[in-house]
Amino acid sequence: YLQWPYCRKRCSYCNFNKYVVPAVDEAAVRACLVREARTLLRLSQVRSVTSVFFGGGTPSLASPHTIAAVLEAIAGVAHLPTGTEVTLEANPSSAGTPRLASFRAAGVNRLSVGVQSLDDAELRLLGREHTAAEARAAVEVARELFPGRTSIDLIFGLPGQSRGAWARRLEVALGLCDDHVSLYQLTLERGTALAAQVLGGTLPTPPQDLLADMYQTACAVLVAAGFRHYEVSNFARKGALSTHNLSYWRAEQYIGVGPGAHGRFVPWGEGGRSREARVQTLEPDAWMREVQSQGHGTRRRVVLSPLEQLEELLVLGLRTDEGITRERWRRFSPQLSLEAVFGASGEAKVLQQQGWLVLDGGGLRCTAEGLALLDSLLPDLLCQLQR
Repeated sequence: YLQWPYCRKRCSYCNFNKYVVPAVDEAAVRACLVREARTLLRLSQVRSVTSVFFGGGTPSLASPHTIAAVLEAIAGVAHLPTGTEVTLEANPSSAGTPRLASFRAAGVNRLSVGVQSLDDAELRLLGREHTAAEARAAVEVARELFPGRTSIDLIFGLPGQSRGAWARRLEVALGLCDDHVSLYQLTLERGTALAAQVLGGTLPTPPQDLLADMYQTACAVLVAAGFRHYEVSNFARKGALSTHNLSYWRAEQYIGVGPGAHGRFVPWGEGGRSREARVQTLEPDAWMREVQSQGHGTRRRVVLSPLEQLEELLVLGLRTDEGITRERWRRFSPQLSLEAVFGASGEAKVLQQQGWLVLDGGGLRCTAEGLALLDSLLPDLLCQLQR
């Protein structure tokens, strides 16, 4: 995962690690991304990379030269097979035809377009800099250049948004892109402009029942249109699942490069024998100084205990429709089976009886109804695992 931390403006709902600056020294940032990628790949001793994801921030503001340089650096240290999924997040305002074609030439083969809404009033409320017309144009170009490998992000649960309006927006979006859709319920994050407006009473708080109805409506519409609901917030048609995101949910190793990026890997190159959780320094200038002086900007590293690794496997794996397979569980827990933890009487058994959880020959997974309630099921399951 490569983090490009810069944006042209800060959206009203966003509290991500992103920076709006007068000018970016892209050559310096590029050199640091390349160096840190090489350093961390060598530390991990990873032999082959299964996916690359450029996120942000707004990585479509980076030059195609930067994308190409990073991919070349990765391929110089580890095997980067031909056809490996390489995703770039793009904002419609920085996704014109020549630019997207240049990204494709640089090695990008999948695009995730931050549409968020196809309504101009909603886009203004979210503080987005693009219009609905620009979003449509960007997605149309993306689908021509990346056929079958274009994804769109949509946000629901905006203050004042009705279920009917959301359903209509979704139908329009499906007419535009039917490969892959990521749905996100708007979260009012502390410190954002939108949260301040809601807390101050100038915008209404969306009722929880309405938010649940919006989610269920979206699931029904997408499944009826032939989408596989393969993760809580993600839907794909014609096998267009995100290889990269599946690797997170399957608790595979990943290396985070760039300001604030997260990683999970075993640092064999340093003599490590256990998986570590790593976080890179947040602020770009400080991160660059650290990369220039020591090869990487890892600010925090924690060796994960066997229990912590199983907790992550549980929390992430249950987000998917496949759940936690027996093979994957055995890889993290060779001594303690799924039955030993979740098969006896206890919270998991109650959830199975209520029709929200399944434990069978395939492994442990949520039912469609349970997937919608996952956040409320996890505390009980984590307690049972800890015991």
